[in-house]
Amino acid sequence: MNASFLNEQKNFNLFLDLLKQLIRVPSVTGAEHSFLLYLKRELDELGVKTEHYDGLLVAIGKEPENGFLSAHIDRHGVICTGPNEFQFAAFLAKNRSDLRGNSLSEQTFQQISKRYINQGVHAYDPFSGSYLGTGKIKDAFLKEEINNLIFKIDGLSHLLPGTPIAFIDKLKQDGNLISAQLDNVISAAIILFLYQNGYEGTAFFTAQEEAGKSWRYINEWFKKNKVSTDKLIVLDTSPYESRQEADKQMVVLRNKDVNARFKSPLLDEIKKFCKKNKITFSCKDKFITEKNKKRVQEGLKPISIGSTELGRIIMESNKKIQGTTLQIPTTGYHTVDETANILSVKSIIFILSSFYIKTKNI
Repeated sequence: MNASFLNEQKNFNLFLDLLKQLIRVPSVTGAEHSFLLYLKRELDELGVKTEHYDGLLVAIGKEPENGFLSAHIDRHGVICTGPNEFQFAAFLAKNRSDLRGNSLSEQTFQQISKRYINQGVHAYDPFSGSYLGTGKIKDAFLKEEINNLIFKIDGLSHLLPGTPIAFIDKLKQDGNLISAQLDNVISAAIILFLYQNGYEGTAFFTAQEEAGKSWRYINEWFKKNKVSTDKLIVLDTSPYESRQEADKQMVVLRNKDVNARFKSPLLDEIKKFCKKNKITFSCKDKFITEKNKKRVQEGLKPISIGSTELGRIIMESNKKIQGTTLQIPTTGYHTVDETANILSVKSIIFILSSFYIKTKNI
């Protein structure tokens, strides 16, 4: 990565300040309304036109076809489902109609349940975001009968069913690493930061991605507005088991997922841009395919290459919508200690600003 790249990001601390603010606003899967309103206010103050739908906030700049960016804004959390009963929000029975068992979330959530023990949490009103009390997770375990995680939480026995409970979180920095529940508030922060610095295209902020539903909101918007594109960029984080694995690339791309092949011309353009600017990248589908070869040799079951929001959009739109994913490699997936390299975040911002902002202030 060349020096000019770093010189162009003198105000990166402003991005970190923005990210810190967004992290403090809860957005549990299925209870994202208050977070979408927070984003809407920020965009309205910038003079960006917004359209707020159920499960979707659309930001429309002065040049709406100069870029189509998307980021899901829901984060994992807990929902009160009965008297002193708390379940993992994304995998409630009512959400399972859109889950196919092949997403990375579904493959990993059972393995990380014990990471939540002693985690502080706070409850909030799902519409206003008003604070309803704090508690602490004392235990978390898989209830096989309902195939979901059950949490024992001290301090929140007064809650009514349907009340969302978010993990208490704040941004932490250790050298070139930042940590928080980054999936996927960091992508929302990147898009908002781009608007603050001259982006004039269109952006989608979607709800319920962790429950497999977010693709529906975007696909419906494109259909009812009779709009199509082959240049939709979906931003997200991408999990790795170790920092050694994660730091082998600054950005993560994909050629395909289990639903569809990604055939956007942007995919090749971004690859060429990364090579030219010495930004290391890898393709997650190839990474998992190579990993599966080793797993088979070791007598282990292969893992899915994953289901993404973009793949579902491509498939369900009969390929009328195409695009590419652009992801930040992270460790500690789905916890408040999900960690990313600052250079990865800067790389994503640099790529997007170079493609879509004519006079860069970043």
